Amino acid sequence: MKYLKVFALLILASSCQVTETIKINADGSGSIEVVRLRDENSYMQLAGERYSHEEVFKDTTYVFKEYIEKYKENFLKYTAEEQKLMKKNSSVKVYKKESSFEKEFKSVFSLDFNKVSEIPDLYKTEDYANDIKYNYALTAENHYYKIDYDFDGKVFKRLVTITNPAELQKTKDEFKKAYSKYASLKLTQTYTLLYHFPRKIKSVSNEKAAISSDKKTITVEIQLSECLQNPEMTSLEVVLE
Repeated sequence: MKYLKVFALLILASSCQVTETIKINADGSGSIEVVRLRDENSYMQLAGERYSHEEVFKDTTYVFKEYIEKYKENFLKYTAEEQKLMKKNSSVKVYKKESSFEKEFKSVFSLDFNKVSEIPDLYKTEDYANDIKYNYALTAENHYYKIDYDFDGKVFKRLVTITNPAELQKTKDEFKKAYSKYASLKLTQTYTLLYHFPRKIKSVSNEKAAISSDKKTITVEIQLSECLQNPEMTSLEVVLE
């Protein structure tokens, strides 16, 4: 099972585009959206003959709290601390489409927030939903890093913290083994942070950040495989004028 999970992670990182967009209003409220899109050309190179034999169709939309309500009996089996962790994602909206006929595989996670510090780790939402539905232990908490956000009106922070160094090293080792096989392929695997601020930007800590002409938007684009092996490289601090 663990091998399959790592393999799926490698395939995802090698054939996927992820864009995280945050818009912050003058009062500190705003929205966040994470879009994960499978790049079909890249995936076709990796999947080989299996690509033409795919038969799947799924088109669904839900708010995470609906899972808590629908599977309440399972939810109540978790500890108070585990329930608290999951409730942070209560208002996250999820849209998922998988169509082998249309060759479209897309997931969208979105949330409107009153304060930046309220933003949960949207990337864990799907795992939480599966945990509740199938009465699993919290697999979402097996992630080897966590993401926190903060904004005090002048300084915005995206802080990535490694929570399981051993698991991170295992992931690095698996990537090292796998990428020797895929080195010759031309794969699209981008991870983009796109952040819009209510005032002009004075400075950005991440050297990969590009600032827009109006100085209110930053864009950071990195290889997804690099992010998964070094999540902390997506940490950043933005100081506004």
